[in-house]
Amino acid sequence: MSRLVVIGAGAMGLAAAYHAMKRGHAVTVLEAAPEPGGMAAHFDLAGLSIERFYHFVCKADRPTLDLLAELGLAGKMRWAPTSMGYYLDGTLYPWGDPVSLLRFPKLGLAEKLRYGLMMALSARRREAGRLETLSAKEWITAWCGGRVYERMWAPLFRLKFHDYADDISAAWIWTRIKRIGSSRRSLFQEELGCLEGGSETLIRALVDAIARGGGEIRLSTPATRIDIAGGRVKGVEAGGGHVAADAVISTVPTPLVSALVPDLPAAERARYEAIRNIGVVCVVFRLTRSVTPHFWVNISDPRFEIPGIVEFSRLRPVTDTVVYVPYYMPTTHPKFRQPDEAFRTEAFGCLKRLNPSLRDGDLVACHVGRLRHAQPVCPPGFAAMLPPVQTSVAGLQIADTCFYYPEDRGISESVRLGRSMAEAVGRSPAGEEEASRPASARSC
Repeated sequence: MSRLVVIGAGAMGLAAAYHAMKRGHAVTVLEAAPEPGGMAAHFDLAGLSIERFYHFVCKADRPTLDLLAELGLAGKMRWAPTSMGYYLDGTLYPWGDPVSLLRFPKLGLAEKLRYGLMMALSARRREAGRLETLSAKEWITAWCGGRVYERMWAPLFRLKFHDYADDISAAWIWTRIKRIGSSRRSLFQEELGCLEGGSETLIRALVDAIARGGGEIRLSTPATRIDIAGGRVKGVEAGGGHVAADAVISTVPTPLVSALVPDLPAAERARYEAIRNIGVVCVVFRLTRSVTPHFWVNISDPRFEIPGIVEFSRLRPVTDTVVYVPYYMPTTHPKFRQPDEAFRTEAFGCLKRLNPSLRDGDLVACHVGRLRHAQPVCPPGFAAMLPPVQTSVAGLQIADTCFYYPEDRGISESVRLGRSMAEAVGRSPAGEEEASRPASARSC
């Protein structure tokens, strides 16, 4: 049995703590925020409990589904037919199925056929392979042509990744296509899932299970330093005190690792510092009427500074309509420092353009959330850039959402990696390193 400290009570940290507790380790979780959940944490939106950043479940998310069954929550899963729209040149078009593609007036027949073939083969592809060495721009252009890329994809990449837009891994975008493409009721109908009560249902179940197993979760207790001596982890400084540990799992964003573990070798710290992140300002609206008929809408219009919106109430039945409007940008961007009211006004104006019948009186409540490390930037060759999850320090594992690569951020990957790290606690360093390498590094 090891004394394990887990830094971060998001889905990955809680999953790691839960599985480590089951294996007999004494677990302490340290969380800087006053509540558990991380990006899946809920807040009160005029009496409605809703998550700060939307999450959904796909049929391929086996780690999530297995954990729900283990926690007795399988009956809480709800599956719903969802759809996608594409707002282009001031018009909202249906999107995301073969009929919508064939009827789409902005592409030629050959372009539609090439686009559809790329989507179909991507959903069936099993490994990233050579996509790991290509940019999304190169891959999409090779399949669909430069005009399709510039018309349909480039505006979305530029609004999400800004200066990094042309240097995003093809493997990363492929896994997004594959995950959604495999979550369908039929060729013509997408089907996504969510938990009854939202992500908080899973978070609370994990918190309760950890407590029942004798684990401890300390909220409002930020970790400030991981102590190392003789090449082995010794504990964590947090909340003005010291927590002794035989093993530590850190799930904080990689840009914070150097300050948290200053005793790591310089070359090792440099690998974490080389990983870039995009921030997000997410505006969440509660409205009395729907904005569009779709769960998500991609937007390519120069009047909008957002790549799309998510009408979450199309998936999770709640009172009124809930819409997420995300603004992605580097935190150095001047706009990131704008006041909440400026984002609220601009975002609501975007919704009014999408649905001109929307009125000020339809606005029930609004919340503006900010995250400095929301989206890792994954260039071609990113798998080789990632450090091993098991560091050179015995007993110390470090991972955040970029270690899900080539998968994108999601609860399923949090659960998978959290379990993998828990199972590596107490192994020999060689065994820990192999078990905790990212899946992409083992398959590419």
